[in-house]
Amino acid sequence: MKFRCLRFATIMSFVFVSACTHTIPRLGMSGRYLDGRDQFLRGRGGDMDRAITSLEAVVSENPAYKDSLTLLGRAYYNKERYRDAHAILQRAVAVNPDDEIAWLMLGLAQLRLNENEKGLETLKGAITLVSKRSVSGYREYQYWDDNNQVRPMIRRCAFAITQGLEAKDNILRSTEALLARMDAEENYLRIQKPREERRRTS
Repeated sequence: MKFRCLRFATIMSFVFVSACTHTIPRLGMSGRYLDGRDQFLRGRGGDMDRAITSLEAVVSENPAYKDSLTLLGRAYYNKERYRDAHAILQRAVAVNPDDEIAWLMLGLAQLRLNENEKGLETLKGAITLVSKRSVSGYREYQYWDDNNQVRPMIRRCAFAITQGLEAKDNILRSTEALLARMDAEENYLRIQKPREERRRTS
């Protein structure tokens, strides 16, 4: 009897530990959105297929939910599904014409699909929007770009765009690098900076 109890306790502790090593599924539209966004923002460390599955579920229920259309378009783009990205990003800018990231991504998708003139014009407007908005308080982050990492990349991207379609490859690289830098800044402010502040105050 004692052996059985000990064995049962061992099995249960193993089940508990195993359960804790897996991601707990998030329920509801908000949970699916957070799951998709988190996977996307992890970049290469994230599961882009899982991000797409979560965000497709959100978009099918409510296309206007936060920036789910934009994130889904970006996830498609990262998987080189450029036509899908183009279609969903057109919806994103229709739902929110002020979404500068959606416009940037739409311009990239247009260039990837060789809609070169359209893509260049889209990016010209998008980079102007990004330049105006990427200041303290952007996305409700009080200390956005305090280390001045994003602004130089905006200028580099804007310069590449002014060079025209002869610089298409450079435009693609510069814009993708800018978006990656903005994601890294958001990740830092969302996760790392609060941890550093907690350590300082503890």
